[in-house]
Amino acid sequence: MAATGSKSGGSGFASGHRIGIDLGGTKTEGILLDRQGNELARHRVPTPKGDYDGTVRTIRDLVARLEGGIPAGGKAMVGLGIPGAISPVTGLVKNANSTWLIGKDFNHDLVQALGRPVRIENDANCLAVSEATDGAGAGCGVVFAAILGTGCGAGIVVHGRPLGGRNAIAGEWGHNPLPWPTDTERPGPACYCGKHGCLETFVSGPAVAADHLAATGEALDAATILSRAGIDPGCAATADRLVGRLGRGLAAVANLLDPDVIVLGGGLSNADLLYDRLPAAMEPWAFTDRLDTPLRRARHGDSSGVRGAAWLWRPGEMPDADY
Repeated sequence: MAATGSKSGGSGFASGHRIGIDLGGTKTEGILLDRQGNELARHRVPTPKGDYDGTVRTIRDLVARLEGGIPAGGKAMVGLGIPGAISPVTGLVKNANSTWLIGKDFNHDLVQALGRPVRIENDANCLAVSEATDGAGAGCGVVFAAILGTGCGAGIVVHGRPLGGRNAIAGEWGHNPLPWPTDTERPGPACYCGKHGCLETFVSGPAVAADHLAATGEALDAATILSRAGIDPGCAATADRLVGRLGRGLAAVANLLDPDVIVLGGGLSNADLLYDRLPAAMEPWAFTDRLDTPLRRARHGDSSGVRGAAWLWRPGEMPDADY
């Protein structure tokens, strides 16, 4: 997270408005919230893929457009979710799916472009912040929020704050190995990180589709597979494997973190069967006599990332007055 102040003296920010930006690989979405968290404006624009300078300009222009929606004028605090992290060692972007960001001093360049401090977090952490603030994890002390979509990531929030970690890799759940693998699951599919058998290669949307294709010869996307699980034996078997693998993966989270709630986001999180079946799939692997961790769907759905970016500035916080 970028270093920022939290004084209450900057009159330009006194209205308490905050802007969240969700920088994706194909689209960039922005939202303007008032002090109470009410949405005042939302805009979505294409991401200039492969163009770093264009990405900075796109964010600058989107912030200006959103800021025009502040009723009495003034500035808004800005939070940004990215598909990567800021290295605590170098201050540069690392681990980004949007590879044109890697090695760039993104925070510095955005501060220069926007004329104010910016808070930057991993997009999965933004999901967790959103759901912990006023979503499915509201009122919970420790929230673990997983994204099950094109990839498999997660964010952790502790008492309202995202947990980045010493190396900015807290929540990189998808790049741990599938727990308690069977013989048929070893060594596991190759992952883009260079290893085999990462959880992401088993439970992400593309991984579910690839598993189904290998088992049945039928090319279907993950959402279709899960929607047909009640009527198609092949889809049912694929869903069974997914539930078993997710159950083991989430039980490992419970054993290590023991969160107050687990929230699921991303495209696969829309499948009702996960909430019906995952608690029972987790329990045999959890090191406890009774596992009662709530498993909930993200309340804000696809909006959680952009809302969480806005909530990187907590109520009452403002940049230093000299901005």
